[in-house]
Amino acid sequence: MPVEVDSFASDAALPTEAKVVVIGGGIIGVSTAYFLAERGIPTLLCEKGVIAGEQSGRNWGWCRTMGRDPRELALAIESLKLWRGIDARIDAETGFRQIGTLYICPDAAAYAKREAWLPYARQHGLDSRMLRGDEVKAVLQGVAENWLGALYTPSDGVAEPGKAGPALAEAARKRGARIMTGCAVRGIETAAGRVSAVVTEKGRIACEAAVLAGGSWTSLLCRQLGVRLPQLMVLASVLRTAQVSGGPATAAWGPGLALRRRLDGGYTVSHGSVIADIVPDSFRFFSEFLPLLRMERKGIELRLGKAFIEGWRQSRPWRLDGTSPFEQMRVLDPAPDGAALAKARANLERTFPVFRGVPTAAHWGGLIDVTPDVLPVISTIEAVPGIVLSTGYSCHGFGLGLGAGQLTADLVMGRSPLVDPTPFRFQRFTDGSELRPEAGL
Repeated sequence: MPVEVDSFASDAALPTEAKVVVIGGGIIGVSTAYFLAERGIPTLLCEKGVIAGEQSGRNWGWCRTMGRDPRELALAIESLKLWRGIDARIDAETGFRQIGTLYICPDAAAYAKREAWLPYARQHGLDSRMLRGDEVKAVLQGVAENWLGALYTPSDGVAEPGKAGPALAEAARKRGARIMTGCAVRGIETAAGRVSAVVTEKGRIACEAAVLAGGSWTSLLCRQLGVRLPQLMVLASVLRTAQVSGGPATAAWGPGLALRRRLDGGYTVSHGSVIADIVPDSFRFFSEFLPLLRMERKGIELRLGKAFIEGWRQSRPWRLDGTSPFEQMRVLDPAPDGAALAKARANLERTFPVFRGVPTAAHWGGLIDVTPDVLPVISTIEAVPGIVLSTGYSCHGFGLGLGAGQLTADLVMGRSPLVDPTPFRFQRFTDGSELRPEAGL
């Protein structure tokens, strides 16, 4: 893989039973396993590939409250509180640093859009504020552009995707969880209408509950249960620069450019645009995703290619005693969009001249799971007692990861939830609720 993810050694033997099986070793899965294990719940996590091998190790690394959809703002705030204390709590390095985040506003329309979000920040006591002119330059070291203004939140932060997932997985194991990598879950068995076991390529585990935290794979796994989960994927492309001094400390995002400083002294950089491959599920979920496509048509490129054939192959039924699609594709490692990266690199050097001549150390693509309203699903399913979904984080999963993990664990245990989970309920897809994404967020 082109991304750098800290190594993590799997447990050797698969247990025959666990109270809870967490499916997926991304940031949501390992956080959920950590909070369950911390509370003394016998927990097993199964990951078909490696910990943080997919989007959880490929994202920008932002941990922000700024600009959040008001429906997920409470969860973002609680998650950021957890990020601030997580290194001390687990005695490990996740790379979290409180460096602030900033959204560049090049014109009056962008400024007005960001300013319109500020009442939500004030309602929750956040320190977000609007900057004007030279105030932006005072925050972004080395910037050569002149912008109208920016939305700035000093209390936000960033962490290292390649460190956080493995560190949390190890912390979960130290608290009693079992962690199996290279162990694909083929399906879930039920008895008397509720979850009774999880079937993996290495054997069957009797359990009382299963958490589906498989990111882009979750909709396919739901189909094995007869559950329709509207979820699609988009491709994001990212590059990493070599070490450089004199660049901005604050993470920033503007037209055609996003960047944040890494622990290794380089920068994670992206253009911010995404590609949506047309696959069979694009037609299956067309009506639900049409409003989002209309709203974000300038930032999403549609593409028809080999992903359609691959999606068709994966959607065919499989037997629990035979090879599943999850074993045929251990790690989603898509090629990045070279054109988008070239634009990002050009914008980076024009905006911050200090990057001219600094080599690109690596580049990669990542597939992000998206829901029609760009909100996650953190929810039980009435039709299958014992199942808890934690998926569809729509580009926000890493920053929300710790809070989402605790909330997911709360739902598994039937405890008072960290925040009100109503906006994230699965039933919104079937109860006639308007699947409304928030424009510009």
